[in-house]
Amino acid sequence: MVITITGAAGMLGARLAERLAADGHDIQGVDLRSGPGVTVVGDIRDRRVMDRATAGAATLIHCAAALPSYPANEIRSIIVDGTENVLAAAHRARVRHVVHVSSTAVYGLPKLVPTPEEHPRTPVDTYSAAKAAAEEVAERYRATGTKLSILRPKTFLGPGRMGLFAMLFEWAEEGRNFPVLGRGDVRIQMFAVDDLVDAVVTVLHAPDDAANDTYNLGAERFDTLRADFQVVLDAAGHGKRVVSLPARPALAALDLLERTRLSPVYGRLLHKLMGDSYVSIDKAQQRLGFAPKLSNSDAILRTYEWWREQRHRTEPAQRGRTSRDPWKQGALAFAKIFF
Repeated sequence: MVITITGAAGMLGARLAERLAADGHDIQGVDLRSGPGVTVVGDIRDRRVMDRATAGAATLIHCAAALPSYPANEIRSIIVDGTENVLAAAHRARVRHVVHVSSTAVYGLPKLVPTPEEHPRTPVDTYSAAKAAAEEVAERYRATGTKLSILRPKTFLGPGRMGLFAMLFEWAEEGRNFPVLGRGDVRIQMFAVDDLVDAVVTVLHAPDDAANDTYNLGAERFDTLRADFQVVLDAAGHGKRVVSLPARPALAALDLLERTRLSPVYGRLLHKLMGDSYVSIDKAQQRLGFAPKLSNSDAILRTYEWWREQRHRTEPAQRGRTSRDPWKQGALAFAKIFF
């Protein structure tokens, strides 16, 4: 069948385009950037662009989004207005099934872990508020009769992922210890991009009643942040360790650096790293029969191995425009001398 993918040049969109094309589907990819799976170059907020991209499509997978590091007005415009335009185009084109890739960010900083899908959306910053609002747009279209799957993955990573993970990899490769806030004993669930691709394919083949629902997605096996980061330092082979920083002073300093744009680490991430953060995936396992294959450490190591092979090919960007971009570390680069 013909499948439209937004964000088709991005990490997830490109992997989906490759997988679904290999499965025999015709891919109509849309992105601001060109790429192997991109057939329409343009902005998802442009009606004409999306009408071209959805023409003849039976399915649409909406992956395009802004990163938390974008300016606030861009985040809202791309995520909320973009979703409205994408779903309106799908409705006009009579697309039978829409898969909306959302995020567990919609829960904000929940105290209830594991967090179920029924937990209220409680956004705490511009990005999580935009993601929550985009889900409301999707639910409005679902209420009109569109078969619409909402997937809420945890932070996903794998070959092609850069962003802040490049900082961990660089410090490990240089033979440095790597800091965590506090003792590092919090459990932070992540998700391998290969498992996310499998989840999307699974929901595409699910019965209508199961597909027309909302699902958390994340690794089934994950350890503490200290343990999951340590696997990279061990793989680097320098005998270095994850080391603790006093939580409150470090948090205050990083928050100040973020507000003065001297650090790429955004506020919600800082506070998320101070407490357990994982969701229940029982619903996806029971209703879809989906089972993640890779653990946090599996996903991190695969990403690190890929980074080692290509690290000299990409110039860092201060505020990465995509998850494929490594971020400049700003003032944090000077902190390396202490580790």
